[in-house]
Amino acid sequence: MISNFWQQLPRPFFVLAPMEAVTDVVFRHVIAKAGAPDVWFSEFTNATGWVHAGQKAIGGRLIRTEDEQPIVAQIWGGEPGDMEQLAAHCRELGFHGIDINMGCPAKSAIKSGGSALIRKPEVAIAAIAAAKTSGLPVSVKTRLGYTSIGEWRGWLTTLLEQDIVNLTVHLRTKKEMSKVPAHFELIDDIIALRDKIAPETLLTINGDIQNRTHGLKLAAEHPGLNGIMIGRGVFQDPFCFVTSETSSRAAKLSATSATRVSAVAHTTETRREAVVDNFGSENTREELLRLLDYHLDLFDHWQPELSRPYETLKRFYKIYIRDFDGAKELRDQLMRTKNTDEAREILRKI
Repeated sequence: MISNFWQQLPRPFFVLAPMEAVTDVVFRHVIAKAGAPDVWFSEFTNATGWVHAGQKAIGGRLIRTEDEQPIVAQIWGGEPGDMEQLAAHCRELGFHGIDINMGCPAKSAIKSGGSALIRKPEVAIAAIAAAKTSGLPVSVKTRLGYTSIGEWRGWLTTLLEQDIVNLTVHLRTKKEMSKVPAHFELIDDIIALRDKIAPETLLTINGDIQNRTHGLKLAAEHPGLNGIMIGRGVFQDPFCFVTSETSSRAAKLSATSATRVSAVAHTTETRREAVVDNFGSENTREELLRLLDYHLDLFDHWQPELSRPYETLKRFYKIYIRDFDGAKELRDQLMRTKNTDEAREILRKI
């Protein structure tokens, strides 16, 4: 068994949530510059797709770099045998843990995995056992239930009985999607259930958590909570993980990753250092635009390996272009661009 990094994390620890077509190697490095979490997750990767079609089925979802420490591969699927093979592959790639997605509500996911496993506990149990054969620590991310909040106790009991290292609970059901507020009122009951069944299993919550300050407040209000996972909050504030400590860690990561981004021009290094120097301050327009500029550079650098259309980059513009005079007009201009050169030209004019 490889060392269980989860036990060495601070309490509470903070995690950037895995998000499809968002948390790839590019965006993770952008967030690293803004202020790194304690744990990274990959995008979720379909085991059956990889087993039967190889790399072309998963794109760049499992690309990682040595400066992403620790990083967990999140995988999903409904065939335990495929999960076993992909988990073993993730170990070969250097991931530090395996997380099984049992909460994604997307229609494409619930055909064979994701939140569909809430209704297939026998498959969920088999998937966990299969992933454990990799020798990596195995965790699970899920929801309270499929259609009803009342499902949470039975479902989470099943998972806690499987001797997993961490259980992340998105505090909504599959049916609720993100249309209702997260059920923070259940946190203490979930902690009590964990303490009764599997006190060694760490417990992480997800859903409607805005930033580190908010996460620390929740941890203080709910003793026994171990981790905080932030997902959509990063779209409201890419600096959401920042404290003086994370700022220092991000600065170190900047120096480490410089060799990884050797193909990026020296001017990019200057812009990146400028972003790091401003960590912890109010997110000014200039600060956000520098971070966007760095995002563009990283997108170009990784494009040969990721092969992702420029259009996929546009979903991120709303993170940086907001809350200042003329933001809407500037965002509209960027949405009409066809490549990063055109985007940079517009940014240079302002």
